[in-house]
Amino acid sequence: MQVSSLNEVKIYSLSAGRSLPEWLSDRKKRALQKKNVDVRRRIELIQDFDMPTVSTKIKVSRDGQYIMAAGTYKPRIRCFDTYQLSLKFERCLDSEVVTFDILSDDYSKIVFLQCDRYVEFHSQHGRYYRTRIPKFGRDFSYHYPSCDLYFVGASSEVYRLNLEQGRYLNSLQTDASENNVCDINPIHCLFATGTAEGKVECWDPRTRNRVGVLDCALSSVTADTEIDGLPSISALKFNGALNMAVGTSTGQVLLYDLRSSNPLIVKDHQYGLPIKSIQFQDPLDLIISADSRIVKMWNKDTGKIFTSMEPEHDINDVCLYPNSGMLLTANEDPKMNIYYIPVLGPAPRWCSFLDNLTEELEENPESTVYDDYKFVTRKDLENLGLAHLIGSPLLRAYMHGFFMDIRLYHKVKMMVNPFAYEEYRKEKIRQKIEETRAQRVQLKKLPKVNKDLALKLIEEEEEQQPTRKKKQKNLPNILTDDRFKVMFENPDFQVDEKSEEFRLLNPLVSKISEKRKKKLKILEQQEAQEQEEEEEPEGKPSDAESSETSDDERGWVEEVRKQRKLLRQEEKVKRQERFKEGQQTTLKPQFLELKTGEEFRSFKDSAKKQKLMKKTLGDRLKLEEKLGTLSVSDTTVGSKQMTFKLKKSGQQKKQQEAEKQHHQERKNIRRSASHLKSKRGRRGPF
Repeated sequence: MQVSSLNEVKIYSLSAGRSLPEWLSDRKKRALQKKNVDVRRRIELIQDFDMPTVSTKIKVSRDGQYIMAAGTYKPRIRCFDTYQLSLKFERCLDSEVVTFDILSDDYSKIVFLQCDRYVEFHSQHGRYYRTRIPKFGRDFSYHYPSCDLYFVGASSEVYRLNLEQGRYLNSLQTDASENNVCDINPIHCLFATGTAEGKVECWDPRTRNRVGVLDCALSSVTADTEIDGLPSISALKFNGALNMAVGTSTGQVLLYDLRSSNPLIVKDHQYGLPIKSIQFQDPLDLIISADSRIVKMWNKDTGKIFTSMEPEHDINDVCLYPNSGMLLTANEDPKMNIYYIPVLGPAPRWCSFLDNLTEELEENPESTVYDDYKFVTRKDLENLGLAHLIGSPLLRAYMHGFFMDIRLYHKVKMMVNPFAYEEYRKEKIRQKIEETRAQRVQLKKLPKVNKDLALKLIEEEEEQQPTRKKKQKNLPNILTDDRFKVMFENPDFQVDEKSEEFRLLNPLVSKISEKRKKKLKILEQQEAQEQEEEEEPEGKPSDAESSETSDDERGWVEEVRKQRKLLRQEEKVKRQERFKEGQQTTLKPQFLELKTGEEFRSFKDSAKKQKLMKKTLGDRLKLEEKLGTLSVSDTTVGSKQMTFKLKKSGQQKKQQEAEKQHHQERKNIRRSASHLKSKRGRRGPF
């Protein structure tokens, strides 16, 4: 049981708590009640008081013994017997129920208006008769003296079906395009219908003439209300001979006296939602109005709020159990809510134990929160300068501190610290900063594997955090993702930053060490000197090439070139080391035997061939690369490319040297010609 209080009015929610599924056996239900405390303490007033998906309408029979509820899915009607506190019967229908009414004192005569224009009449055994109306219906009312059913819907006509004769009578022609709701006064049987234009038309069933029209849309608009469109009538209810309450689609409730065209009071729900239901509570002169979000109880004379309820799910219908303080609601939820408000009246006769239960709860309140007192310690009293009040009636000792009046605490707090608002503002700002920091990756220790990569990811996350927009979603982090967990634990996934592929593929992403930076500076100086000595090759000048490429591409290309220079420099150092090692090694004499059929040329050639045959492909490639017959180069994608060259003879070398000299002479001639042209341009024409 859940207890809430508003304006000192206690509301007991009897349907709060966990609900057990229907398919559980009794044995499992008992086992759950033993284990789970919440299931054990819940109150199941009526067994299986719910619907499979949604409940749309709920009503109580005139004798108070049966509660009828309509819902989906599948469309069905359920009847609950309050004397047995269980389900009486359940009937499934062909289509959803728009509304229904109980014509008899019990469940023996029921009329259902369905969404497919059908009207079904049910008796005790089931469906008795089924007929159809010309237009889609929205509401209907039963006129007891003449046994007429008045149907209103998506039409300007009000259809009349006489249940005594079993035929349709002449319909009532209204001035509206559509009619939403209708009601009949229980005392003088005045028929009223609410239109889509925001008017209420009243008809006399005896003469079938219209006796009055109320313009509720104009009366609902006041200086404080803000509406977007024309208010239509969504709820209508008579009370006594003279009072009538009208609910609009914009969330206003108007109370009329039938002798006046102006409303007595206009109550706004402040939600802008259509009013779903209106009920009168005569003993306390209250009106219970409900929209899809809230149920409000207010005085019909002054409009003052008595209390209100706001369930978790949207409300479809509200029913007040007659002559009691029990309220039933149909919701957009399988569970139908039951509320008990002792101030409205006693509990119904079939659940009179609720009065004793609520009285015991009020006598023994288990309140642990003191709303009117503030708990302070001795240190807090010294900071506030109230240590001299210890022992006085203003402080009540409790455990390791004292309770003091909350009003006195606030007054002293304002006097001692007038800048409390600034501190509060700073504290809120600090909390928001802490929340943003909590979203970052917080690592106490770097992982054992790929420490550099982890450190780089943390730095990038910190750099992107302040520039990230508010609406932008937080991207997943590799360090906290379980899919990449092994990459920082298994040594097999260690990134080799010294490999050629890594250095060429990641020239800008990789973190360059200090030693490598020094090498880069030395190489840059050497390149600058070489560029001064070397001449620019023929073809497109460097300025034209740089203009075509963007700044990002330039930086990437330059970095790749630097990495390639470094790799070549390292290869040269390795070759020199290998050459020195080869000179230091001493050759041991070996005796070789010639096979039959072979000619002896020289010991060196045969020894070289045998060594080459014994070596692996990688060693042979390296040897050929040293001799100049093989060149290995890396592409930008990371793959390798090998080209083999034949050994050049002496004549080919002489031809190449002659070609180089010839090219050099042509370049010198071109330079001298350009130099002469520049001098003539300075002197002017001859």
